[in-house]
Amino acid sequence: MSERAAPFYCPYCGDEDLRPSEQGHGAWECAACNRAFQLKFLGLLSRGLQQDTKGGDDI
Repeated sequence: MSERAAPFYCPYCGDEDLRPSEQGHGAWECAACNRAFQLKFLGLLSRGLQQDTKGGDDI
């Protein structure tokens, strides 16, 4: 695997001024709203992707 993936914006305020946190792997800090958050990949779903074949909106 190459470099770690970085978030493009803060999930709380939407600002792009993010920096890696010293709290550990996947931890980020937002300078705009002064919040810290952590991203974590949980895994793949066993059911996979399912296509919607109905073709219309339910009423």
